[in-house]
Amino acid sequence: WARLTGKPGVCIGTVGPGAVNLVSGVYPAYADGIPVIVITAQNQTWQSYPDRGSQQALDQITLFKPVTKWNAVINNWKRIPELVYWAFRMALTGRPGPVHLDIPSDTLYQTGEEDEVEFTSPSSYRPLTHPLGDLTSIDHAARMLAEAERPLIHVGGGVLRSGATQEVIQLAEYLQAPITTSVSSRGSIPEDHPLCLISACPGNGGIVAQIEADVVLVVGCRLGALDMWGRPPGWGELNKQKIIHIDISGEAIGLNRPVDIGIVGDAKSTLRNLLEALKKYTPARRENKYLQDYKNIEKAWLEGFEELSRLNTVPIHPLRVVREVREFFPRDAIAIIDGGNTSLWCFYLHRVYEPGTYLNCASGDSGHLGTGIPYSIAAKLVYPDRQVYCITGDGAFGLNIQELETVSRLKMQVIFIVMNDRAWGMIRSGQTLFYSRRHIGVDFTDIRYDKIAQAMNCYGERVIEPREIKPALKRAVESGLPAVIDVIVDRESIPPDFKTLAAIWLEGCEIPEEVRVEVEA
Repeated sequence: WARLTGKPGVCIGTVGPGAVNLVSGVYPAYADGIPVIVITAQNQTWQSYPDRGSQQALDQITLFKPVTKWNAVINNWKRIPELVYWAFRMALTGRPGPVHLDIPSDTLYQTGEEDEVEFTSPSSYRPLTHPLGDLTSIDHAARMLAEAERPLIHVGGGVLRSGATQEVIQLAEYLQAPITTSVSSRGSIPEDHPLCLISACPGNGGIVAQIEADVVLVVGCRLGALDMWGRPPGWGELNKQKIIHIDISGEAIGLNRPVDIGIVGDAKSTLRNLLEALKKYTPARRENKYLQDYKNIEKAWLEGFEELSRLNTVPIHPLRVVREVREFFPRDAIAIIDGGNTSLWCFYLHRVYEPGTYLNCASGDSGHLGTGIPYSIAAKLVYPDRQVYCITGDGAFGLNIQELETVSRLKMQVIFIVMNDRAWGMIRSGQTLFYSRRHIGVDFTDIRYDKIAQAMNCYGERVIEPREIKPALKRAVESGLPAVIDVIVDRESIPPDFKTLAAIWLEGCEIPEEVRVEVEA
């Protein structure tokens, strides 16, 4: 909910096991900079910190410390307003993130008069506006961009959180600068916009543009692993490529690559000022003479995936599923992607056209599987009148499959498309490629996810033939119910960029020579 609205979400868990169960939801929010207020119950103050043997006892402050910006225990009712204000201030100031309040049960039973505490408005305890970047640095950045021959803009999730999508597009159009996006920022520019390039994969136009750019403007992005750390081979040489980095968190600037100009500020207001400063140094450019070359490279790169997506093979190729699903749903439908190999397959052919229409388990640093059903519930709560669908791997789907009951009980029509390869597909792919097909602990039995859906009062259908995909989707929508389309896909199909990811994940590891050869090939 907080990802889609930009407003802080609130979640509550009980003591011990209840608190532990919250962690797997709080961790992705922390990794992705999402504001969430986490509230947990605790045993009475006289039993806790340190524990003396009470049932379900747990040091919940220590538990949540690594996955929150801030947390505290409320030991007296009079401190509830103060610490709630503190929590919201921390969650929403700078880079957003989750915070945690731990409340012992005896605190909740304390009584008093309202005039013993002070209630106040948000404007009196936290800033309601975001910081503007330093104007002198913005002017220097504008001059650098005006002098650039091959400027490029790379945007991260901070652009979506700031609501700066139009500012990014206006700046790019003024400069005729191509835009690449991190996974967390997909939808910040329509992916059929002339200046948008698909990034993150070696050999495509976006990567070539990133390597050849003489000045790169990075906005709201830490340049992490999925951005190839902002370094070669996914980017230009450090001594040849200049970097301007805008981020609301000073800690993110220069984190993984040295910058030439670092600007701490909100993306929206800072980009607006940057465009005005740029107009002093250069008129609007009419074209980018290099752009068509990048587009041609991208087109050639995509042709192979398009060809695979039209195969009529059984089991069905995963790309056939991705193409059919994307073609079926409208541009403004909310897409949720969950799974390992499933996320990779969707990256190739699942285009995103509007802000806030795309949530991916791999969109940030957590890569947390099992988010598909919970994210879908939140999306339908935020956009009850829009179509919501989820493409998920079977392993990821099984992690929170019990929440189909929630979807059914709340009468939410979400269409779940399960890419059923009867395995933990990404791990199985690694064992296939690097360990002579020795598959250990990765294969499932044939689970009928469509039947599970029916048992939870949802529509369920299994699809085996490619030609059945769209008719099944149509029947699912017409049912008016939440639906699960259980699609049997080819478990031997491995995403081409699996080895690229392996090289990133295993960098610096002392791996066997035969495995290293495979990874580096």
